[in-house]
Amino acid sequence: MPRKLKLLYWTGILRQKKKRDHLEVFSSCLKCLLVFLWRCQSLHFSMEERVEISEETRKLASIDSLLQWSQWQLLDSILPTGGFAHSFGLEAAIQARTVSRPEDLQAFVINVLENSGSLFLPFVYSAIMSPDMQNWHKLDKILDATLTNEVARKASIAQGSALIRVAACVFSEAPSLKMMRDASLGTGAVSFHHAPIFGLICGLLGLDSGTSQRAYMFITMRDVISAATRLNLVGPLGGAVLQHQIALVAEDMSKKWMDRSFEEACQTTPLLDTVQGCHGYLFSRLFSS
Repeated sequence: MPRKLKLLYWTGILRQKKKRDHLEVFSSCLKCLLVFLWRCQSLHFSMEERVEISEETRKLASIDSLLQWSQWQLLDSILPTGGFAHSFGLEAAIQARTVSRPEDLQAFVINVLENSGSLFLPFVYSAIMSPDMQNWHKLDKILDATLTNEVARKASIAQGSALIRVAACVFSEAPSLKMMRDASLGTGAVSFHHAPIFGLICGLLGLDSGTSQRAYMFITMRDVISAATRLNLVGPLGGAVLQHQIALVAEDMSKKWMDRSFEEACQTTPLLDTVQGCHGYLFSRLFSS
């Protein structure tokens, strides 16, 4: 083969090799670019999912935080529900000399908790499980027929009426409260007893049944010890110590009577009911019941 042809031949081969090399380099670059774009898109989707999860978590945390504020306000003594106007029969018990010492007071508070757990806690639980107007009216009528003690009956109605009036104004996140109250006023269909209304409010605010039932026992214990303080049976510091000591008993009482239907409601301390019924006959009295 002539030298010139050989040169052209090898020159063509070199050019083809260079083209192949360029194509391979281009193909490698293209693959790297595609991999980079795919990873960027995957990272973008992952970040979007994280943002969505974070936003949902933030909303749930915000709801839980707001719920805690509602719980605390419902248990706050500054809420004007009229609970401090009632001694749960303690004033009558003092004048009847059945309670005269701090030791008697401790036994009295435990009896009140026992009676509240057996008689009222089932109505609180039943209202929490179905927080609607029809169930509330049914529970209210049954409790009204169950309370044979006129003093306790009037006290329950007074506290319940005040509680739903305040709750309808304060807890705007549950507008059905105001609607149910307005629809029930003046109809005579409901007496506004305290226990079913407390359960109704807890159910509409989204409180779980265990917390709601313990809260009812807590406000009962708090109000009785507060009455004992104002009756000079125990000082403020002694009352605080007593409340802390009885907390363990209150927890046992709550567990004992928790999650029971209203059909299981019963009176376990008839003597307490009898003493409280004498409150209306006292010559001078500080409390309404």
